[in-house]
Amino acid sequence: MTGKERREQLLTIGRTLFAERGLDGTSVEEIAGAAGVSKPVVYEHFGGKEGLYAVVVDREFEKLLALITEALTSAIHYRSKLEKAALALLAYIEENPDGFRILVRDSHGGTGTGSFASLLSEIAGEVEYVLAREFDRHGYDDKNAPMYAQMLVGMVALIGQWWLDVRKPKREEVAAHLVNLAWNGLSSLEPRPSLDPKRRRKERERMEKAAEKAAAKAEKAQRKQARRAEEH
Repeated sequence: MTGKERREQLLTIGRTLFAERGLDGTSVEEIAGAAGVSKPVVYEHFGGKEGLYAVVVDREFEKLLALITEALTSAIHYRSKLEKAALALLAYIEENPDGFRILVRDSHGGTGTGSFASLLSEIAGEVEYVLAREFDRHGYDDKNAPMYAQMLVGMVALIGQWWLDVRKPKREEVAAHLVNLAWNGLSSLEPRPSLDPKRRRKERERMEKAAEKAAAKAEKAQRKQARRAEEH
């Protein structure tokens, strides 16, 4: 095994162990034993478990940040940006659960320190830029963009942590509900949210027809009630 191959092997093993036990719960002996090497080999490549952990965290940090940044910049419509970003996070969690556990295990988004908090800060910066342009376009005060960016990113991050363990419903459905709340607000939630624009349009048309039908029914009832009042 070449030095590069050995390094990648140690990173893979360390990633699994750190996800299960965290940095403090993992020893150099365990890493070396799982790799079938002596402890000095681990020290030679990374200087110890802290060095190995730092590389693992950095890789996961960059991977997830790149996915979400691409999602935010690849879509044109702002709802699509939010949809793609939510899906990117959930897809990363589904495909890299160990990596996400490492990012959130030893840090918390609200503490202001640690790898996950740093990641959220980077993502919020991207979202802030997008929101500032949109606020300015609609005549809103773009000074509020940083606050709204933190709100959106915090919401997405927390649903990601929750979904990491429950894994239900499917990621597309979770993303649809997340965007439903973020885009429409509690006062205008869609009864059947979807990431598919055609399905959303059909649902709007269905709701409009139902509203028209309800309004016509109410009007008919009012007329009937008025006639009864006149008869009496």
